[in-house]
Amino acid sequence: MPRAASSARSSLEVLTTRPGSRGAVLDAMLRDVGCAVECLKLMALEPLPLEPAGRQAILDIDLYRGVVVISPQAAGYLADWLEDWWPQLPEGLAFYAVGSATAEVLHSRLGVRVRVPPHATRGAHVEVDAPVGTTSEALLSLPSLQQLQGQRWLLAAGEGGRALLEDTLVARGAQVTRLALYRRLPLALSSQQAGRLAAGAYDAMVVTSNTLLEAVVTSATTRTLNQPLIVSSNRLATLAHAHGFERVTVAADASPGALRQAVLDACAPTRHARETGATAPGPREAIDSQESGKGQA
Repeated sequence: MPRAASSARSSLEVLTTRPGSRGAVLDAMLRDVGCAVECLKLMALEPLPLEPAGRQAILDIDLYRGVVVISPQAAGYLADWLEDWWPQLPEGLAFYAVGSATAEVLHSRLGVRVRVPPHATRGAHVEVDAPVGTTSEALLSLPSLQQLQGQRWLLAAGEGGRALLEDTLVARGAQVTRLALYRRLPLALSSQQAGRLAAGAYDAMVVTSNTLLEAVVTSATTRTLNQPLIVSSNRLATLAHAHGFERVTVAADASPGALRQAVLDACAPTRHARETGATAPGPREAIDSQESGKGQA
């Protein structure tokens, strides 16, 4: 049985990729258990102005049956608009979220109860009534989202992304308005970070979206593909394997706590070897050793 994350100490070197406040939370939690963390600057998040249709949807929110929110970032930007135009939200408006972090933002900002698929981390503000999971597919399994004929629904998300939620809600009879509240801006890695990624000079890397994984792949080498990769869903694991990653671990969900535990579990042999003094060089030492041995018979 693995040790609790709160008591485990390690000298693991971990690369993370998640941008924004949720990325900062994950980084802090990894440092709390002794990991040396570097966040790869692959992407930034930028708020978008509302288009006329989106602005009208906010003004007419009392005509909607419910709101589905994709991410904590979307929840924060949605709350900004609702707080400006709706000092008191209309009664009967249902809120749904894919994960607990999104639900927590909605509850803290708007004071609403939020329906999510059941999972390990939830509070009193969360209502659960469906099979376990934190994916769009799990959310769509909720009994209350099956019969939507003639209902108006708002979908708060980022620009682009999967169309599964919108397409499925429409197929079930809903009239869906999609709000693109922010966009993802790709960033070029610094030469130092690109070199570290290519050299595999780390113990584990955490990736939480297809976009981030595709950005990692542009700088990946065989060494990168042979290092432990922690992902947040089975769908992302499938994509990682397709790109050639050999050591993929799927976290229980996309929450910082689950991702941290997956890092510790995936790297348990390395951590144990270092703590007991067995032969297990750190990532930089291993690379240095390989480089110094080149050309020797």
